[in-house]
Amino acid sequence: MKEIVQDGALVLREVAEPLPEELFNSATLEKLIADMSAALDREIEGVALAAPQIGVSWRLFIIRKDRTLPPPLNASQSDASGELPAEPEVLAPEVEVYINPEIVRTSRKRAAADEGCLSVRGVYGTTLRHERVTIRARRVDGSRFERGGSGLLAQIFEHEIDHLNGTLFIDHAEHLVEIKHDVA
Repeated sequence: MKEIVQDGALVLREVAEPLPEELFNSATLEKLIADMSAALDREIEGVALAAPQIGVSWRLFIIRKDRTLPPPLNASQSDASGELPAEPEVLAPEVEVYINPEIVRTSRKRAAADEGCLSVRGVYGTTLRHERVTIRARRVDGSRFERGGSGLLAQIFEHEIDHLNGTLFIDHAEHLVEIKHDVA
């Protein structure tokens, strides 16, 4: 199983190469995405992962869309009728794949956002990110698409494309703090 590489690994500071044309719709690409998904699945706080974070210097990232949505109601919350749900809804993993992405539009307005990174464990800070971002990318089959996002999605787009350009959030974040997590 692929491990998420940490700050200090050279691959995190390289500008990733575009995914070669012959790898679209290939078993190699399918395996890479499966490896990335498995690595991200193990990280409960993780919402996205770039290929360089598992040591592969290609321009590709994935987003766990189900982890970017507001949390479902839990047993201490009632719905509009006042009834308590029997059990909170658990969303199935939903992975979006972005290959050879590029930012094509950003809003002028930026907002401060709290940020962390699976490759810089335990360090958090405040970054200044565009409120809206539109990217152009390719799907696994090679087809092209554009996708816009605001808020958290815009932040994810910028964070992951930074990874593909050899930049970590700590390079431009302010108010960095380190939080030690106890390992059981």
